[in-house]
Amino acid sequence: MAFETLFDKYDRLVLFDTETTGLLFSRDEIIEFAAVVVENRDGIPTVIQEYDELIAVSPGGFVPPKIEQLTGISTQDLRERGLPKARVARDIAEMVAGNTLLLAYNAHFDLSFLYYFLLRHGDPMILKGKDKLDLLTVYKDRRPYPHKLCNAIEAYGLAGKVVNSHRAVDDVIATVAVMEEMEKEKADLERYVNLFGYNPKFGIDGKPIGSVTYKPQPYNSPHPIYL
Repeated sequence: MAFETLFDKYDRLVLFDTETTGLLFSRDEIIEFAAVVVENRDGIPTVIQEYDELIAVSPGGFVPPKIEQLTGISTQDLRERGLPKARVARDIAEMVAGNTLLLAYNAHFDLSFLYYFLLRHGDPMILKGKDKLDLLTVYKDRRPYPHKLCNAIEAYGLAGKVVNSHRAVDDVIATVAVMEEMEKEKADLERYVNLFGYNPKFGIDGKPIGSVTYKPQPYNSPHPIYL
């Protein structure tokens, strides 16, 4: 595990992924939250925590059939095994405390859902001042279309080692592996901190994150987005 350039600035990296009941940040719910927490221990980046929990559905809420088919998570699973939302919000607050960098693949999506989740069930201010890194933006600079996580897994020769299963725990482990390969390929990840690309054809999905700079990033950008 590399990430030396990131640990020059941060004490902790939290890579995370969510599964949700839909695509609308302000309406739909997170049904699974998974994270890998990495710290620099004696000069060695070390995984200190792996977190994966289903989250209880709201009263009257349910998992749409298409989402159940995609993720394998049912409404009954959430009723029987889902943690209370306030409990998960507290766990996340502990996880991201301190000098922490938040990372995800398509981070705008996951961070938007996380903000609304904390707004309802915790304290969204825990995200204030936290730097953010979107590994999808990095991948779009490195490889031609298509740009899904499964494409990054294939491009970096990780097929058979990790999977993009549409379960948060599998996808966040795959994100860690993709990030390691990105760092080996070119050690410039720190230049993408708080810099998210978006498709100029469609614009930014939903409300922009205040601490993030958004730049148009075509499918085949001829120059790194940070230039």
